[in-house]
Amino acid sequence: MAEIITKATRESFGMALCELAKTNKDIVVLDADLAAATKTSIFKKEFPKRFRDCGIAECNMMGVAAGLAASGKIPVAASFAMFATGRAFEQIRNSIAYPHLNVKIAGSHAGISTGEDGATHQCLEDIALMRTLPGMVVLNPADHYEMMAATKAAVEYKGPVYIRLGRLAIDSFNDPDTYKFELGKGITLHEGNDVAVIATGLVVNEALKAVRELKTQGINARLINIHTIKPIDEEIIIKAAKETGRIITVEEHNIIGGLADAVCQVTSAKCPVPVTRIGVEDKFGYSGPAKELLEIFGLCKDNIAKVITDVVKG
Repeated sequence: MAEIITKATRESFGMALCELAKTNKDIVVLDADLAAATKTSIFKKEFPKRFRDCGIAECNMMGVAAGLAASGKIPVAASFAMFATGRAFEQIRNSIAYPHLNVKIAGSHAGISTGEDGATHQCLEDIALMRTLPGMVVLNPADHYEMMAATKAAVEYKGPVYIRLGRLAIDSFNDPDTYKFELGKGITLHEGNDVAVIATGLVVNEALKAVRELKTQGINARLINIHTIKPIDEEIIIKAAKETGRIITVEEHNIIGGLADAVCQVTSAKCPVPVTRIGVEDKFGYSGPAKELLEIFGLCKDNIAKVITDVVKG
């Protein structure tokens, strides 16, 4: 059995960058005065000459990243998701996405699990923003092992990538001995034909606990982990829609513009089925302990299990 590692994916990201930088001399890291929080400080400690703190100037940081990419480097630009994608959206659009430059953007502290930092820092729009940009790959890894693999894939990919990082430490559930990460390919974590649950990021583990518990009660739900939201795995979604006839999406993001919309775009065009959305329902978050907020917003095992039961028995 694989070792269960309890770690925030932001820390896994920092660890992965260090490992990759040992053999890839082109990797450089930029941060916006938040290295301790985004965990790029791990890279900074080991490779100080390849790290630059751009200060609280995210827009300028994206311009610097674009220039480094144009000169052949592989820049990783990190900040809180709200500032990396929200404040610097225009620079990402015009200076990175439009010329399709090889920049990796890391958005930490995304979602309501940012906790006590409150609504101004709990970015629930980052996936939606990045999905709109032509050519932008959007990744939302679910645990330590997946983040390590996703970071490697992002660095090896030639083009702009957005990686969503979590603040809250969570248990790993993937087995590194058998786990295989492939850009644009979802992973079936639990088989079942009563309903298909499609989840992403931090809440995948909560969904996994829910479907395992429901199996003991005679409800067989399929669980699919979508770590790449763009380009999304249409094949796995269409297959699930055809074989189960109903889908539930789970995401720590506004239900508008994120995973739910991406799934609905696929099903409405190629296999229309009812889709029930679990996520933040067009609201801002607010300050509070991360785990309590996840429960309040229904992003916990018990509520996911209840929604699955209601859909199957409804």
